[in-house]
Amino acid sequence: MSQLILGVLAALGSAFGWAAATILVKIGMRSKSPVSVNIIRLYAASVMYIIAFMFTGSFSDILSSDPKYLIVAFISAQFGFVIGDYFYFNALHRLGVSRTVPVTSTYPLWAVVWAALFLGRKVPIRVYAGAFLIVLAITVVKRAEDEEGSDPIGFLFALLAPLSWSLAITMMDWLTKYFDPLPLAGLRMFSAAIGVSVFLPRYWPEIKNVTLRELEVLSLAAFSGLFLGQFLFVYATRAVGSQVSAPVSAINPLITSLLAVLLLGERPNARIWEGLALAIAGILLISAG
Repeated sequence: MSQLILGVLAALGSAFGWAAATILVKIGMRSKSPVSVNIIRLYAASVMYIIAFMFTGSFSDILSSDPKYLIVAFISAQFGFVIGDYFYFNALHRLGVSRTVPVTSTYPLWAVVWAALFLGRKVPIRVYAGAFLIVLAITVVKRAEDEEGSDPIGFLFALLAPLSWSLAITMMDWLTKYFDPLPLAGLRMFSAAIGVSVFLPRYWPEIKNVTLRELEVLSLAAFSGLFLGQFLFVYATRAVGSQVSAPVSAINPLITSLLAVLLLGERPNARIWEGLALAIAGILLISAG
């Protein structure tokens, strides 16, 4: 099997992992704030990576690496799992899954732009056509939100999340030259857990009252999205580059929104579906060829 096919399959696998995690997070955060949910899942995922490292010996890869790579990994983790996910979870809380995901699905567009600007990747014409469809999708979703009276802060959070994620992806792409997928995925998770700990004193009263069921649900979300999903995404990025892995993995909006309707009882209106269809079309166009 070719490296391209393996990379694309890994990116699709990460998309399914993220979609399942989004639904689980939505369930688990019904009585918890977005920041508390993020702290719990990052700590849970870090424990999972520690266990994996004990079996693979990946700690030595991290300890022997150049400090500048560790710094870049730390910054990447903050943009990806602390800042970006803060915006994302707040958008989920305010708008719901089926309205948030079509907007946050724009991160492949930004990832492709940053790959061209900072990593020297070529950007074909089809990417610009895909970008137009994605921007059109945002416009459609925004009009639906205006009609339903949803707050603009939630929509702003949904726009800022993909910008932050795309910066994290670009830095991670650069780091794949110096780390294998598992050590890099774990390093970024440990860095994110350290970064999010600044919020621990403020949210500890809420976290200590988490129920066993909530902990189980958020741990499953951590495994699906942050352990399995992130490892597959790092693997895909190393294999085919972020200009391919990001658009392919972004098929998760379709999976997530369908699951939200089927499992959470959310009922998106016609314009939400139109926006989702346009976003998916743009994503597929970007990843074609």
